[in-house]
Amino acid sequence: MSELRIESDEHRVAVHAARAARPILVHTAPADGRPYLHPIEAPDGAGSVTEDRPGHHPWQHGLYIGLNDVNGVGFWSEGLAPGNAATDGSFASRVLDADEAAGRASWSVATDYLDPGGERMFRDRQHWSLRSDDGRLELRLAWTLTADRALAFGRYDYGGLFLRMPFRPGAGGSAIDSEGSAGPANRARWVAVTMPLPETGRVARVALLDHPQNLEHPVPWRIDHQLGVGPSPSIAGPWELAAGASREFGYGVVVGGADLTDDEIDARWSAFAKEHG
Repeated sequence: MSELRIESDEHRVAVHAARAARPILVHTAPADGRPYLHPIEAPDGAGSVTEDRPGHHPWQHGLYIGLNDVNGVGFWSEGLAPGNAATDGSFASRVLDADEAAGRASWSVATDYLDPGGERMFRDRQHWSLRSDDGRLELRLAWTLTADRALAFGRYDYGGLFLRMPFRPGAGGSAIDSEGSAGPANRARWVAVTMPLPETGRVARVALLDHPQNLEHPVPWRIDHQLGVGPSPSIAGPWELAAGASREFGYGVVVGGADLTDDEIDARWSAFAKEHG
């Protein structure tokens, strides 16, 4: 297991591997914006597996959380999508803590979700941990939503944890899920995306893992035309959260190269599934 070193302040966490020239992961938590992870470096030096603000979806940020239709308010497109600005909410985020121990880095980020009038509707806490070994990066996320008022999450085709990789038209790439499907809205335990990274042309593979204790597990997945992917429980239908109540989600992320096989992802999902959600 590789030793990791973490640097942090109120709005940024950077994780360094031994002898690495640049951070292998950065988590940005803007005072007036959504928190996001970018870059996340492939463990073999192929480049970053995330992209921030691509031209086709300028409101997307590497690996992040976005939500839609929460009491009619959107927390996805940040007022940048035509027709949505008047009903989009905003964010305020900050780093709560960061630590390193025994080859693992961990940190927590808090976010307030504000309605168009600036009043807080709900808040979340993301607790992340990272380890690096055997040519893989493996992340864990414990995500807790807590409501300040009664919340109704409408049925929507996407929303929740989402990964934006650096897709380039004509360069190739694919997505496949644990059930052998490449179609959107399929229920699955995990989805893996494979594509060449524009920095080097070398292939990386990233798998997102859904924990069995999550809402709607095995969850329906969003897979878009640029191979953006995310587990999206709201595809299955609306759900609610009472004022003062919380809901927890657990996710895993595995980053590797072209040698990250479906069988290995299955094995890593099985180990993840035995962990407490």
